[in-house]
Amino acid sequence: MSLGPIHFLFLIATIALALGLGARAGRKTSTAEGFSLGGRSSGAGVVAGGIAGTVIGGAATIGTAQLACTVGLSGWWFTLGSGIGFLLIGTFYARPLRHSGLETVSQYLVVNYGRAAGPIASLASSLGILFSAVASALAAIPMIAAMTGISHLSSAAVIVALVVAMVLWGGLRAAGVAGLFKMLVLWTTLFAAGVVAVMVLADLPDFSQRFPSTPWFSLFGRGVGQTLGNVFSLIVGIVCTQTYIQALYAASDSRTAAIGAYTAAAITIPVGLPSVAVGMAMRVLHPEMSPILALPMFIAEYLPAPVAGIALGGLMLSVVGSIAGLTLGIGTMLSRDIGQALLGLHRDRDILRLNRATVLVVTIIAAAIAVTHLDSYVLDWNYMSMALRGAGLFLPLSLAVFAPFRLPAAWGVAAMALGTFGAVASKLLFALPINPLFVGVGVSGAVVAAGLISARISRSARPPIAPDNF
Repeated sequence: MSLGPIHFLFLIATIALALGLGARAGRKTSTAEGFSLGGRSSGAGVVAGGIAGTVIGGAATIGTAQLACTVGLSGWWFTLGSGIGFLLIGTFYARPLRHSGLETVSQYLVVNYGRAAGPIASLASSLGILFSAVASALAAIPMIAAMTGISHLSSAAVIVALVVAMVLWGGLRAAGVAGLFKMLVLWTTLFAAGVVAVMVLADLPDFSQRFPSTPWFSLFGRGVGQTLGNVFSLIVGIVCTQTYIQALYAASDSRTAAIGAYTAAAITIPVGLPSVAVGMAMRVLHPEMSPILALPMFIAEYLPAPVAGIALGGLMLSVVGSIAGLTLGIGTMLSRDIGQALLGLHRDRDILRLNRATVLVVTIIAAAIAVTHLDSYVLDWNYMSMALRGAGLFLPLSLAVFAPFRLPAAWGVAAMALGTFGAVASKLLFALPINPLFVGVGVSGAVVAAGLISARISRSARPPIAPDNF
């Protein structure tokens, strides 16, 4: 990409303003709970910013345009499915989770299934979330390298530095405020790019020949089975993701948590459409181009320099904000559920240090993995991430929310462990040609069903209680 001084001036100013707003919001963060939950006093806007600012990262923007270059409208499913997931957690999960007064998904599971549930849930969820952070880094590294001419490894180092600047000191409140600003920037600039892309496509004399309705304008352009599997993975993964649940916990009350989730859905669902239009336009304008560069290259080449600079800054913030929110979720789980519960860390400053150290280490790991997988599809990493984090946890968590203490603790722990192992093994060990979510949820569901039947038999076998003698 060819960028001039005006591009870089507005790009740097946009990033600096977002970091400044986040630093100002998080400047008083000095406790572990303040870092992870913002003092449980966040309004709906900060809750929505924390949720949308995390999900709308490299996958929702750059990754969507990358996939749209190949299959068209079905690239929209990531933001569409994510929005559906937020509507569900706002309607069904926000109130009981926020009302619990806890801090992590794992703690909620521990209340229902005992201490053994905590480490299993934390590790399973952390593995899945790590892959989402990889996806965002994978989207940003080629863009930074193309804009600056530096190596991919140096581009990864830039990402790590920006994540540290955004979240390491201010925590959730800083990430939420920066996320709101990022969304304002992305909404205005992405839809401006989308309008230009639609005009390019409308001027094509052979549009229908270049883009037949199937697959280009079908939501199932990648196949019905694969698409439904990916959407189910998104919904299940979102319900079980610490980062999004953490934003609900941070709300001032359960009503605010629900409104924040609905607002995040309203922001997230439409934001993928302009990226789809840009991806399709770039297939015509620059067929020789690597699809991963479709969105940033279109912005740099076809928008006015000041707008392009702001938009590219917004894309950078989308990646950094997503990684920051995801790693913050991992840091909170590991510091609370591993550090505090297993290692016996009880001093607030020790928990805070472990949380911050985890954010830094996980960011470095995600960037390193991304550098070695630059030729893969960004969205495929995200779909796999959602499947792995929700496969073993979705059913036990949902039972804990809607039918607490109905499933015996030992069966709940077994469902989490075996469901997660089934999903991981099907993908990483056996490479089965099936969505790992279906394997994991199937295994977890079988264990849950056996546990519920066992509990029912046990209750029915108990001798009746003799009436009191008067």
